[in-house]
Amino acid sequence: MPRLIDRIHQVELGNLAQFIQLCHQLDLPYFLMGGSLLGAIRHQGFIPWDDDVDVGLLRTDYDRLLAQAPQLLADTHYFLQTPTSDENYGLSYAKLLDRNTYIEEKNNVNNARKGIFIDIFPLDRIPLDTSLQREQMAKFQLLNTRILFQLRYHLVDNPLRKLQSPLSPEQLAETAALKTERDAVMTQYQDDTSLLQVKNLASQYGYMKEVFPVAELSDLTPVPFEHLTVQVPATYAIILTRMYGDYMALPPENQRTEKHLERVIMDNQVFTD
Repeated sequence: MPRLIDRIHQVELGNLAQFIQLCHQLDLPYFLMGGSLLGAIRHQGFIPWDDDVDVGLLRTDYDRLLAQAPQLLADTHYFLQTPTSDENYGLSYAKLLDRNTYIEEKNNVNNARKGIFIDIFPLDRIPLDTSLQREQMAKFQLLNTRILFQLRYHLVDNPLRKLQSPLSPEQLAETAALKTERDAVMTQYQDDTSLLQVKNLASQYGYMKEVFPVAELSDLTPVPFEHLTVQVPATYAIILTRMYGDYMALPPENQRTEKHLERVIMDNQVFTD
């Protein structure tokens, strides 16, 4: 019988194939990031114990995707989840969800729409001055925290949570304003084309780990990812070394654990490990 993570991988490959099709239709250059980039190079697909997919686009391309993809997805079973398409969704980046599935995530209880997903990150221009970098990150993190608090994101479920009344229109409007403010902080340097570095501001890695020269993300090359062909930066070795050091070395066995999903409903069945 397939393991839970194998079932998740198969659905995520469908999400990724749909995302790639969207990018081809809209002529948007995308690239794999983080653990997905590492998996593509070291495993020619998923890291066997990793249960997510991370892709990225430069901000201008990301905004085009958010503006045009929903219409292209209208007759599919995929949903582009963004801070505006799902008012209960608090994160600063998009997800592409398979609407035929339902998930429960570890340490992430909230009222946003649920489904097996891939993460889609925008890469934003950042200033050269380190004090301005710290200022931007501090503003971003403060707004992010306020939004997640407003939308009742929790690490663990609480039975009393189900007794809470839904957020009022006023509360949702206040949260929408905070989301707009957060976007403004993320994109505050976007119009300064003299700035040649971009960053995944939502990154879970240390600040400099996902800072890229724009040129590094503009020179892309195809590589295999399971049965798909995906785009990665041609300088992937430099990127992966910066992020992981000796990236071809496997971690200790006690660190080879999936991070996100603990319960999945698909094909009218419930799956857990």
